[in-house]
Parts: sequence; C-alpha cells; structure tokens
Amino acid sequence: MNSNMTQGVSRRSFMRILGAASAAATSLPAFAAIQQANAPAAGPGRRRGMSDMGEMRQLPPDAVIISSNENPLGPAQSTLTAICSTASMGGRYHGEETMKTVAVFNELFGLPKAGPGKPSYSALFPGSGGPLDLALMSNIGPDKPLVYGDPSYEQGPRAADTMKAPKYPVPLTANYAHDVKAMLKAHPSPGAYYIVNPNNPTGTMTPKEDIVWLVNNKPKGSVVIVDEAYHHFSNDESVIDLVAQDKDVIVLRTFSKIYGMAGLRAGFAVARPDLLEKFGTVAAPARSLASISITSAAGARAGLQDKDLVPLRKKINSDIRSETLEFLTKHGYKIIPGSQGNMFMVDVKRPGGEFQKAMLKENVAIGRTWSAMPNYVRVTVGTKAEMDKFQTAFVKCMDMPPGAANGAASLHLPQFHVPSELYRG
Repeated sequence: MNSNMTQGVSRRSFMRILGAASAAATSLPAFAAIQQANAPAAGPGRRRGMSDMGEMRQLPPDAVIISSNENPLGPAQSTLTAICSTASMGGRYHGEETMKTVAVFNELFGLPKAGPGKPSYSALFPGSGGPLDLALMSNIGPDKPLVYGDPSYEQGPRAADTMKAPKYPVPLTANYAHDVKAMLKAHPSPGAYYIVNPNNPTGTMTPKEDIVWLVNNKPKGSVVIVDEAYHHFSNDESVIDLVAQDKDVIVLRTFSKIYGMAGLRAGFAVARPDLLEKFGTVAAPARSLASISITSAAGARAGLQDKDLVPLRKKINSDIRSETLEFLTKHGYKIIPGSQGNMFMVDVKRPGGEFQKAMLKENVAIGRTWSAMPNYVRVTVGTKAEMDKFQTAFVKCMDMPPGAANGAASLHLPQFHVPSELYRG
C-alpha cells in the first residue's frame, strides 16, 4: 500500500473499498458454497426461503417465516418512493447517490464531513455482511486471534477459520452481556474483539460503558468490532461516537433489519479512515462489483431521513415482542430475559434442531440453535398474526414428546464459512 493510500480514504479509494466485500467473497476458498443461491426457483405453490446461514429451503406459500430476523413490514413507503424515483436513472453510473447517502449518514451521527483531502469515516456497502467480513479479516490472522462472545453471531468465528486465526470464545455474563473483562484476559494481544450489540441470538445488550472500558484497556494494535445490526431496536446508546473520537473501533450498521431492506442490500462500516483503508488488503478490488445500486443507496438515504421510521417500527417490534414473551412466561416456558432486538430465545427442553422440525410440520419456520445453548431456539419477532400462529404451534410442539418430529424436513445447516454479502441474518 503506497503512502498516499495510508493518509486516508480518497474518493477513488473510497469507491474501491465499496467493492472489496464482493471481491473478498469471490476470492475466498469457500465461495463455491454460495452458488446454491442460484438454484432453480421453487415450483408452483411453494415459497422459497433462505435461512440466515445461507441455505435455501422450500416452504408452503402460507408458511410463517420467523427464522432469519427479517422485518415482516418490508421497506417503508419513504424508501419505496425513493427507489421508484431513482430507478429511472439506472442507465447511468451514479456514484453520486452513494456519496450523498454517506454525507447524510455522517451528519446524522456527528462524523467528520468527507471532502477533498478529508477522507470519510464511513463507507456504504451492498449489505453489512460483506464489510463485517472485511473488518474481521483485515485485523485477524494466524498471529492475531479473535476474541468473541459465546453464544453470538457466527460470522466472527467463521471469518477466523477462513483467516486461520486462533479463536477465543468467552461465555456471556449471567445477564447475557459480553463479559468484557474476561474477553480482555482471554489473550494478551488479539487482532480483534467482536461484540454484537444487541447480541444475536439472545437480543441482550452489553452496556456502552463496558465497551468503552474495553476500548480504553485493550492492548495496542487490536481493534474492537461492534456489530450494531439490531441497535435501532434497543434503548441504549450507540458507540459510533467512539469512531468520531478516533478510537480503535469499527461499527457495522445494516438496513436489513428495522429498515426492512434485507433483499435490497445496504449497510455501513464506520471507522477511522485508516481502518477502512485496511479493508482493501483482504482482496483485490473488483470494479464490476464495486458499488451499491443507486436504488438501494437512495432507499437507504430516504430511510435515514424518515424521522418517524425508527421510533414507529421500534414500538411495533417492542409491543409484539413483549406480548409474545408475556404469553410464553405465563405458560411456564423459560426465555432468555432482556431482549432488545427483533428476536428472542426460548428453552424447548430438547435439542433445538429437533424442535425446528416439529415447528416446520406446523408450517412455522423458527431460527436455529447454538452449541452453547443446545436446548434453546431463536425466534424472530414477526407480525401480530404471525406470532399468534407461532404461539399455537409452539404450545402444540412443546406438548409433543421429544423425538416426535423425526421424519420432518431437515434444514441442512452448512458447516462452512459463507461470506455474507448475499445475506445477513
């Protein structure tokens, strides 16, 4: 990397970084694994769904899909309007749409303005899974371990496997927060600490003061990567302000969750320009895959500027989640308390995969399980009608003896690393 590049992210290198996520996907040995996304379409009367591990499945058209932390409301009207009004410009290359969206984001979060000689503190990508891989992979390796919470989102350890980086999982606290003091003790000089906040799958929060403590006490040369994919649903403060303070922090944000744009692909990486510049060391740029679509960039910008979107959808999610958890608790089922995400975990008192199969027989697709909590399953918060159907199916399946779901369709969860450019769940 030449000296000009190390000074920060110029406009040219900024646009190059936008493509690094896609380029990284095509350069990794496991790229062939995502080719299943190009499988033939489902037959008549079947609904094809993708779980957040990347595999395809066929479901009836009336199936309740609460497995992948998608937003059942879809894009807001403000986003749809922006997409429609921008689509007519699709015959031209419009890097300006990306830059305008970046400017809105930076102003919203109090980040330094980008411009000539002033590199940006954020970068817009087609989704946040790709930049999460880049944030991880540009900071870990055989001599730079990864420290992460357990259970938590698996993209961290999968990236460590790809980079042959030693892994140090650290159990969550009794309150299901990341144990930052134990994470600090896990290794004297890791490449990165990975924190998901709210955590996926538990939906629980790690207090901001804990993350600040870790940032201030970590060894020199390591970075703290904070995945805020679900932060819009929470009541806590973001740590994006630490980026503006030039700390060793990388924050990931997505439009797949509260903004309902999972299939439209938009996300941000927020970090000091030199940390963003390191993304380009993971793989050679692929200019043909370089930029987010102009419609997605415009839709994301409209979402950021829609002042009612986040508070309204946050309340809808909170109300339905609270009602569902109250139902489960009232009926004596054990849940993980304190979720501030659009998901929760519940103890099904049997292997979680077995319970998934039972629920599929009832036409309800729920989330997977984690090895640290094998008898818990993750459930996405859907619409009121969807959660009513979930409650009925859940009680029925819990009343079944263990093993009754044998013979049901399997979810066939893959065991390889799947670069999450295509999906983020």
